[in-house]
Amino acid sequence: MMPQQQDDSGEIPSLPSLNALRTFDAAARFESASRAADALHVTHGAVSRQIRQLEEQLGTPLFERAGRGLRLTAQGQELAAATRHHLGGLSRVCRELARGDAAAPFVLSCPGSFLARWFIPRMARLKEALPDLDLHLSAGDDVGGLRPGVDGMLRFQPPPFDGDGVEQIRVLGPERIGPILRPDRLPPGIASDLAAGKEVAPQALVGLSLLHTRSRPSAWADWCRQCGVASGRLSMGQGFDHLSYLLEATLVGLGVGIAPDYLVEEDLRSGRLVAPWGFVATDACLTLAVPRGPRSPRHPLADALADWLATELAQAPE
Repeated sequence: MMPQQQDDSGEIPSLPSLNALRTFDAAARFESASRAADALHVTHGAVSRQIRQLEEQLGTPLFERAGRGLRLTAQGQELAAATRHHLGGLSRVCRELARGDAAAPFVLSCPGSFLARWFIPRMARLKEALPDLDLHLSAGDDVGGLRPGVDGMLRFQPPPFDGDGVEQIRVLGPERIGPILRPDRLPPGIASDLAAGKEVAPQALVGLSLLHTRSRPSAWADWCRQCGVASGRLSMGQGFDHLSYLLEATLVGLGVGIAPDYLVEEDLRSGRLVAPWGFVATDACLTLAVPRGPRSPRHPLADALADWLATELAQAPE
């Protein structure tokens, strides 16, 4: 725990532990103990214990249950405003002290599916291209903006790109999504059309079991709109909380998945999956964002990282 500082009266103020306040801050940002646990790299139980102990120490409830998530009480909202302001200030000062040269670590947040399926397989190439970059990767969507201590984040989003205390330093490429499935799960008619080099009509998806994800509920509707198919004719099958689960279900043959081409390029190249209908562009782009403002200096290698990402993404198969 950080040493407590004296106030103007000469007395040391009584404060909860910094770890408890950081845990509360994460839970308040995400309105979810599970997402806070993922962001902090701890267990769900550890988050719950820290919040319970903090509530006992302060003598007031900070959260209410809201379905599967959390909702701040009035007292929780007051504390959340204070922790966001002061923890953010501490983080900025620490970054400034550590930002003397390019050797300072660069903490990059990105969606977990993109991290596992696209970024990690390219880490060796990144190290070769930018040997001075000490990159620390963190899984997270950061929908509410950058967390304290994070130097940049990758996210798929439509314009406008700035906001939430961040500025976009690079639009890295368009998002393209398409249906995918195992080749041995192709209906005979589609398989024969592909073997004959014929184009497969989008309407051939009608009647197939389509996998979907709650983290991107509009994916099939977006694809249908681009391809001129009435989405109401499609049959929705199993749903999943996260895209990574949907991809695993597709790989074991549970149905037809839908995903960005970046995430399945290796599966397509190896023949584990096929994309008979190709990929279409959505309104979203993959972007790299960094903190905004004079109190949040940009990492010296942020632009070099953006250049490398743009080059690698441009090599995705058409």
